[in-house]
Amino acid sequence: MNALMEMFGDLNFTVLGFSCNQFGLQSPEVNHETLNVLKYVRPGGGFVPKFPVFGKVEVNGLNEEPLFTFLKESLPFVNAVIGDIKKFYWSPIKVNDIRWNFEKFLISADGTPFRRFELHCPIQSVEKSIAELL
Repeated sequence: MNALMEMFGDLNFTVLGFSCNQFGLQSPEVNHETLNVLKYVRPGGGFVPKFPVFGKVEVNGLNEEPLFTFLKESLPFVNAVIGDIKKFYWSPIKVNDIRWNFEKFLISADGTPFRRFELHCPIQSVEKSIAELL
């Protein structure tokens, strides 16, 4: 995501990061610990995001943030395989749910959802879509 900011950050583009603990309980830290976790643990090595990182949210289930409800309704799922539901910590599980960490949504400057990318989407596809949108 830092590389995307370096490539497109001066072209009316920004990345917004949202932490979530609904995928394998991999983000148990509290909000004030998130930046230190990024810097020293995962990915570590002194990593500092070049984009805003917001407080932890729920992106699926009964308590999901309305932003993610809107995004998922606007841009249906991109992968037919739901995954190992034993690692999902929300209910009910829906077909358009975000499947794992690092799923991405590309939104136009006017707030219109443009494209959704699954976890394993090649970053070149994301770059191409950003360039197309800008």
